[in-house]
Amino acid sequence: MGTPDESSHPLATGRIGAAAVTFFALAATAPLAVLITVVPAAYARGGGPLVPLTFVAVAIVLLVFAAGYAAMAHRAPYAGALYAYVARGLGRPAGVAAAGVALAAYTALQLGLYGVAGVAAAPLVRSWFHVEAQWWMVAAACWLIVALAGTVRIEIVSGLLALLVLAEIAVAVGFATASLIEPVGPRLPDHLPAVDRPALGLLLAAGALAFAGFETTGTYAEETMRPRKEAGHATYASVVILGLVLAGTAWSVSVGAGPAQITALARTRGSELLFDLAGARLAPWAVTTGRAVLLAALVAAMLALHNAIARYLYALGRERVLPAALATTARRTSAPRTASLVQSLIAGLAIAVAYLAGVRSPGILAQRLTVAGGLGVLVLLLATSLAALLHLNRVPGGEGAWGRFLAPILATVALGALACLAFRNLPSLLGVPSESALVWLTPAGIAAVAGAGLLHGVVLRGARPVLYAGIGQGGTAVVVTPAPTPQLPRPRDPGAHRPERVNR
Repeated sequence: MGTPDESSHPLATGRIGAAAVTFFALAATAPLAVLITVVPAAYARGGGPLVPLTFVAVAIVLLVFAAGYAAMAHRAPYAGALYAYVARGLGRPAGVAAAGVALAAYTALQLGLYGVAGVAAAPLVRSWFHVEAQWWMVAAACWLIVALAGTVRIEIVSGLLALLVLAEIAVAVGFATASLIEPVGPRLPDHLPAVDRPALGLLLAAGALAFAGFETTGTYAEETMRPRKEAGHATYASVVILGLVLAGTAWSVSVGAGPAQITALARTRGSELLFDLAGARLAPWAVTTGRAVLLAALVAAMLALHNAIARYLYALGRERVLPAALATTARRTSAPRTASLVQSLIAGLAIAVAYLAGVRSPGILAQRLTVAGGLGVLVLLLATSLAALLHLNRVPGGEGAWGRFLAPILATVALGALACLAFRNLPSLLGVPSESALVWLTPAGIAAVAGAGLLHGVVLRGARPVLYAGIGQGGTAVVVTPAPTPQLPRPRDPGAHRPERVNR
């Protein structure tokens, strides 16, 4: 494989630790946005006490998954993350397919967040400036912030995200505490209600999609102080924190509204439910602060996803799967500058197209984009778990039976079940009737992106075998030397003249 261009520089090493990586992952999941949107929808469908338990169940599954994920991150601490892991376990063409799905899924999630930000900013702008804010103006402002911050040194970005994540966790904990101090009815139910299987499956599917983004920890492995350890530690930490925040706050919503009234309130108030409960117990400034922090959390999520996408593009450019120019980094900041600018251009064009297409209320479109992106991430987690199971057992490297075999196989089965539930409940997740074209277009889109990546990998195998050999190797040059053709001795001609032996 060709050597990198001399004008490019590698990502800087040793700049962040496990805590910073954890904040990147937490920011990407936007827990406060999940509490505002997913939790009321789950209660509106009659989930009741099972809503917080759903987050606990999904967190347990992801903790099991994290064992194999951490082992793969230890072996391949590269910016490509899932791309490199799948390439090692399922083959290089599958790795290229995983990279395509990751780029598409994270882009869909980010674009959905731009739409959500436009909706979330409306009450604030109306309250502060007494004007109606157009969603595309808010999205454009957020895009500018993300585009500028995407080329900054990673330790500066991690510090900014840490502040924003701590602020949204503080708001969630504060709202939850207010509801628990002044409960309506019992804090704990006497018994779990009877919930039919379809409703339970929908709850589990929605809960799994709510964690999308925690797996971005591996994309920062090269820039950590201990590349083979920090990503794994951050993965465990992000899942535990997310599980506690989501489950605890979801439980407090039921306590604050009352178990008997929660379903009706969730149906009538929707995304305003959490703010209504907080407003009934706290001062008005607390609710306004919560809305401002929600908007800041959405910007943090956009920035975290932007950085993850940029590092995937950087890894693909470094290995020449995509144009090598994507592997260019800034000399002063060591940020993947070209990849960051390309991602900003794509997001900016998408926002412009949505505006020119006449999108006036982006809420529904944002929901569908985030669901599609979450489904793509869920498929990636399943592929990564299977890849870990195959690679760790095919090439043993010191992992115990739990991390090498038991955890990956349990995670593969559990994630496979969650993926089946998600695709089965796709109409409800998208908010469309079962006969809608989106029900089959969404999985078809994911399959098309994966198929294109798979085909690209197969073409590289035949056309550029040396480059193909370096896929998933983190930019390490791989030289394929053909085996020498054995030379068989020629049969001796009895009539041939034998030269005399000369001593030298």
